[in-house]
Amino acid sequence: MKPDFGPELAKAKEALQSGGLILYPTDTIWGIGCDATNPEAVKKVYQLKQREDSKALICLVSSQAMLERHVKQVPDVAYDIMDCATKPTTIVFDDPTGVAKNLIASDNTLAIRVASDKFCQYLINNFGKPIVSTSANISGFPSPKHFGEIASEILKGVDYVVNLPDENKDPSPSSIIKLSNDGQVKVIRE
Repeated sequence: MKPDFGPELAKAKEALQSGGLILYPTDTIWGIGCDATNPEAVKKVYQLKQREDSKALICLVSSQAMLERHVKQVPDVAYDIMDCATKPTTIVFDDPTGVAKNLIASDNTLAIRVASDKFCQYLINNFGKPIVSTSANISGFPSPKHFGEIASEILKGVDYVVNLPDENKDPSPSSIIKLSNDGQVKVIRE
């Protein structure tokens, strides 16, 4: 049976559509999100986290089909990694497209994860665009493991806090793997 995310989806989508920031549970840890195609919204995330915009953020998509719309060439090995991963895995791809320029790293790469969390999938599908997902903390401070650990300045700095319970019993950041179009594979975070 499909969980009833209706009210939360509507409010989160409204905040995203207006260029606002949301605080939401992901398949890893609580995240700060925004419309990944809106440069002003992305700028707000960097400001809230007090982070240089040269440090790239992760982007969530709802499916492999959406991934293919935002990466010029998805290497075949990416599908193997996604199919075999035992935990949420973010992949850094070359040549992203259709996202805010300030979301793309200086080496023309973008970290993207196909969300496995049902709420995230519904939200992204309903919104119709990728959303940013970065840990809900000020840069340099530890990532919160549970909602209660999120700093008040983060809570006050977002436009909408998704009201869903902490369901992730073992919250930890995703693995990050860099895949270059020339075939190189590099594990950045296990």
